[in-house]
Amino acid sequence: MNRREFMGSLAAAVVAISHGRTALSARSGTEAKSNVRCIPKRRLGRTGVEVSALALGGVAGMLRKRSKEFDPAELANRAIDMGISYLDTAPAYGNGQSELNYGRVLERRRKEVFLATKTGQRSYDGTMRDVEASLKRLRTDNVDLLQIHGVRTREDLEKWGKPDGVLTALRKLRDQKVTRFIGVTGHESAKIMRRATEMYEFDTILTTFNPTTKRQPYEELVLPVARKKKMGILAMKVMGGGVGSLAIGNPIKNDGASNHDEAPRQAESEKLIRYVLGLPITAAVVGMGSLKELRANVRAARDLAPLNEGERESLEKLMA
Repeated sequence: MNRREFMGSLAAAVVAISHGRTALSARSGTEAKSNVRCIPKRRLGRTGVEVSALALGGVAGMLRKRSKEFDPAELANRAIDMGISYLDTAPAYGNGQSELNYGRVLERRRKEVFLATKTGQRSYDGTMRDVEASLKRLRTDNVDLLQIHGVRTREDLEKWGKPDGVLTALRKLRDQKVTRFIGVTGHESAKIMRRATEMYEFDTILTTFNPTTKRQPYEELVLPVARKKKMGILAMKVMGGGVGSLAIGNPIKNDGASNHDEAPRQAESEKLIRYVLGLPITAAVVGMGSLKELRANVRAARDLAPLNEGERESLEKLMA
C-alpha cells in the first residue's frame, strides 16, 4: 500500500465517521480552574517533546463501552482538562473499544495531546492494515507514537527488521508522517526487552516498573540501557496490572494471569505512583476506572513529591 492509497482510504473513513459523530460535553471549566498547580512535565527522551508525568492508560475505564453509569469519553476529557497530555491505547484493548472511545474525544482535541497506540502485528502488511484500522477508530490521520506491542519471551527479534517485518512498516509510516516516533512495549521478560532495546533504535520504551521483587529485573537490566540510549521511558503496571492488587482498596488477589502482579502487602495508590516517578522515567501510564481514581492519581502526580531512593527501598522491602 502506497502513501496515496493509505491516506485516501483513511480520509474517506474519517469523513464518514464525522457525519455520524455525537456531541461531547465541552471542557470542564470547573476542573480546569480548580487545578492551580499543573502536573509536572518531563522530556520524552531524545524526542525533545515534553509530556505530563502521568498518562491516561488505555485499559480499565477506557476499554469499557459507554453506559448510563459511565462514559469513557468523559473520563478522557476530564483527564485532558486536569493536565494529562499523554494518552495511551492499543487495538488489543477491548478489541478496538479503547481506540473507539478515544476517537470520540480526539476528533475535537487531537492537537491538545500526545497520542500513542500500538500494533500487535509482526509483518509489514499486517502492521499496515492494523495501523489503518487504528487511525479510523481514533478519528485522526496521525499519531505521535507507534509501538510494537507486547514483546514476547520467545520473540524472533531478527524478523522485525527484515523487508517484510514490522519495523520496516513502522519506519515507512514515520517517513509518511503517519507517526512521529517509534517505540517498543513489553512486560514478559526483562532479558528480551533488553535485547530488543539493544538491537534497534527506538525512541521510547514502555515497560513495567513497581516495587515488587518480580519487577526489579526491569530496573536492573532494562532501565540502564534505555537511559544510555536516551530513550523516553514509560512505566506500566504501576499498580500491578489487572485489578491493581498492589494498591490498598483493590482485591489482594489479581486475576490469575502471569503478567499481573501480587504482593503479600499493599500500599497506597499514590505511593505507587510516586515510586515510579522517583525513577529516571518520563511518565507513569496508569489505567483509571473512574473520575474518582483520576482525581486521586492527578493529585499524587501534581501535589506530592516522587519518592526518594531511601523511600523506594523501604517500599520494596514492604512488598517483597
